[in-house]
Amino acid sequence: MPSIPSVKAAKYGTVIISLLLCAVGAIAIAIPALSISIIGVILGILLIAFGAFKLLGYFSRDLYRLAFQFDLAFGIMLIALSIIVLARPTVRAQFLCVLTGVVVLADGLLKVQTALDARRFGLRHWWVIVPLALLAGAAGIILVVHPADSAEGLQALLGIALMIEGLLNLSVALLAVKVVTNRRMEADSEGE
Repeated sequence: MPSIPSVKAAKYGTVIISLLLCAVGAIAIAIPALSISIIGVILGILLIAFGAFKLLGYFSRDLYRLAFQFDLAFGIMLIALSIIVLARPTVRAQFLCVLTGVVVLADGLLKVQTALDARRFGLRHWWVIVPLALLAGAAGIILVVHPADSAEGLQALLGIALMIEGLLNLSVALLAVKVVTNRRMEADSEGE
């Protein structure tokens, strides 16, 4: 059975990837002339790492088993979609936006359930996750239907969605992942 260090690795890996998603989103917004293929490669690499941390989290011993409860399938999906993006480095902006939109929409919907489960477990800050999850879902829908007429507009929408997705996963990692810190708590959680 995985050890406590795997929970910490999954938690802090998710924090780092979430911050990097925010940074890539900000760069996509700030530098509209940046090639979408460069953003695609960076995003592909980040999402492979994110998928790996999601898989690690799923198999870890998170005390409440909230934050990583959907991450077996989601981690595999992220890795598969990342391979598609990396295999097509000249991917068009619309394709990348639709792909990212589906991921962000799915993650937002799943995180609503995570927040509601966190409320049931009595976690105080569960409510922080809900608006971010709803925002992520809305950003995902907008990316899928991509109302922007220009490549720069699509890139800005992509950047906004990545920033929201990063903030959502950051909040879930910080608020819903609980690491067992001593043997007594670990023994208690195994008895449940």
